Amino acid sequence: MADQHERMIEGYRVVIDRNLCVGFGDCVQEGPQVFELDEENVAIFVDTPRPASSQQLFLACRACPVDALSVWDQNGRQMLP
Repeated sequence: MADQHERMIEGYRVVIDRNLCVGFGDCVQEGPQVFELDEENVAIFVDTPRPASSQQLFLACRACPVDALSVWDQNGRQMLP
């Protein structure tokens, strides 16, 4: 069963696949205004996101070594991974 969380950020749909996340925290390091790790050491969105540029968002999502983060544009086209 998929455990996915999604949020619109800077016009992009960002999806966290919590089943794939292994808690390295690279996304948090690159995008602390968007991501954090929960008590299970799995990525989640911060409760109150702070502004992030699309460049910061892409860097944070690209940093995931297991591709647990995906980004989709306004037309439904997958941008990352």
